[in-house]
Amino acid sequence: MSTPLKAWYGLVRFGFRLLYNELAFTYDLVSAVVSLGAWRCWGRAALPFLNANSGDFVLEIAHGTGNLHLDLHAAGYRAVGVDLSPNMGAITQGKLSRANRLSTLIRARAQALPFGAGQFKAVVSTFPAEFIVAPETLREVYRVLEPGGRFVIVPNAVFTSKGVGAQGLEFLYRITGQREESPTGGDTRPAVDMVRFFADIGFNTEIHHVPCPRSLVTVIVAEKGSGNRRKILLH
Repeated sequence: MSTPLKAWYGLVRFGFRLLYNELAFTYDLVSAVVSLGAWRCWGRAALPFLNANSGDFVLEIAHGTGNLHLDLHAAGYRAVGVDLSPNMGAITQGKLSRANRLSTLIRARAQALPFGAGQFKAVVSTFPAEFIVAPETLREVYRVLEPGGRFVIVPNAVFTSKGVGAQGLEFLYRITGQREESPTGGDTRPAVDMVRFFADIGFNTEIHHVPCPRSLVTVIVAEKGSGNRRKILLH
């Protein structure tokens, strides 16, 4: 990688660090803009795949500003949240308080989850950074899931609209390193590349695509199995 390109991506990473920390208060607005208003639909795409019942413990990794966390509570789950950013934790706690919801929010790294084995029916993470497929993270998630529990990730969404706004945002995603290539609706290659990390841990993995306004959302569903069946299915 050339020196100017390294400098550019270093600046991009710095910008994301600010967005997740000091500028976390702008995150909801930025998310709405870069998704053309579909951000909530993108996050909620994970919910039908949790395979959990009301009253079950569900862990959200990198809960961000807490929008999906509120949805988990509304669905009746006993939601627990983990995020490394204290700024995100404060924003989420404020939203939960205003909604009269009680939740356990913990500042911790996904690579070292402070929970016992088999404690959660499901683990969910939407639009996480690359830490989510680190072997340490996957082993920790596998450990805290109960047998048959699911790890549901929403890694990305692509625009299906051909409008100027959607094309402009796709260009922005590419130049900030969030697209491996110019995507087309339903392109599964980046997701397939991601889920190969799950096989050695013992997860059975499926990839789904969920329609949202002007876009298509990728959902990875990794189920904790016995370790003797390792498969990838595309839907």
